[in-house]
Amino acid sequence: MRLRILIIGLTAILLTGVGAVFGLHHGDSPDPGGAQASSSLPAGQAPADQLAASIARAQKHLSAVPGDYPAWAALGSAYTERARVTADPSYYPKAEGALRRSLQLRPTGNPAALVGLGALANARHGFATARDLADRALRMDPYSADAYGVLADAQTQLGHPAAATEAIQHMLDLRPGLAAYARASYDLEQQGRVGDAVALMRRALVDAVDPADIAFCRYQLGELAWRAGRLDDAETEYTAGQAADPAYLPLLAGHARVAAARGRTAAALADYAELTARYPSPGYLMDYATLLRAAGQPARAGQQLALAAAALRLFSANGGTDDLGAAQLAIAQGHAGQAVLAAKREWSRRHFADVADMLGWALHRSGADAEAISYARKANALGTHNSGYLFHLGMIELSLGRNADARRDLSAALALNPRFSPLDAPAAAAALHRLGPR
Repeated sequence: MRLRILIIGLTAILLTGVGAVFGLHHGDSPDPGGAQASSSLPAGQAPADQLAASIARAQKHLSAVPGDYPAWAALGSAYTERARVTADPSYYPKAEGALRRSLQLRPTGNPAALVGLGALANARHGFATARDLADRALRMDPYSADAYGVLADAQTQLGHPAAATEAIQHMLDLRPGLAAYARASYDLEQQGRVGDAVALMRRALVDAVDPADIAFCRYQLGELAWRAGRLDDAETEYTAGQAADPAYLPLLAGHARVAAARGRTAAALADYAELTARYPSPGYLMDYATLLRAAGQPARAGQQLALAAAALRLFSANGGTDDLGAAQLAIAQGHAGQAVLAAKREWSRRHFADVADMLGWALHRSGADAEAISYARKANALGTHNSGYLFHLGMIELSLGRNADARRDLSAALALNPRFSPLDAPAAAAALHRLGPR
């Protein structure tokens, strides 16, 4: 039923082409400021100077008309977007203050403020809070596509795929633009329907006009190709995206991964150095550290991990909670026990595939393989084809002496993307070599 509803809605959109309005709205990314992960759905990036100008105009207007509650809501949402674009979570308290001021001025009949608070909660990884705020907004305005976007992001991250699909379907029906297309494409990918996910993003690209929207579509297509191991296709999409909008920074991360996979380590390191200088998110810093370790530069890798730890502390200091990122960092620093504790805290809040995968891996690294395998299986059971998940499962199976299972899953990880990680892909190949032929 879940698949049928989504496909019926997508078919209607593709046949009619009604209302293809591009340009993403606040709340389109569930993971700004936190650790980058495959679960995140990065949104088109509004230019920082345009955001700054919008914020300045809103501040000037509100100094003259302090009772304008819609303007307070808009300002709060602009602050949330500013935090995402700059990887600076210090804008989150400003966003909260403006949005709550809007609600003080208009406690009822103010769905825009609730949607803004929901987007802010998603940004801080308070996904249950975001879900509740979106539900409240929808009770006031059942036709709010933005509220359904916030709800879809929250339900996805909470591990409620059917509810996420339902919210995406409403968003597609109400406003079939890039924000809805991107979520629907990601939802299809999560179900293992990569071909359909690619087709939908290509349909979105046809209608994209704004350079930032084109860059976003190209980036998503590049990511889908990368995860399928199609390096040439991925590089083509990333390059086309940069031609459309050189300022869209995720494309730089894509180029760095492709360069590393092709053995152009110096170019990949240069890309990561530029990326993390311009956008110092914990996830990019940890990716940079991984490549530095693979390149035999552990001291520099340690420096990047220290910066990632500082970025996570800044995120927490501004109201965020990212125990998944903390677990990833603890693993990278060799602190398996700390990683287990952090991953268990995250799992207590949400049963999402990335969290199951990280908890299983942390338990494995701490020596608790009998417990680890159940979480690794959960991560792989949700339909997503992910080389990292398969690698973790295979290594846990190998530790448990389940050699046939380990050979199957490690082979599947490399078949999907033989260069999925500068450290883990070689480890998978080495493990298969030790196992010998079937």
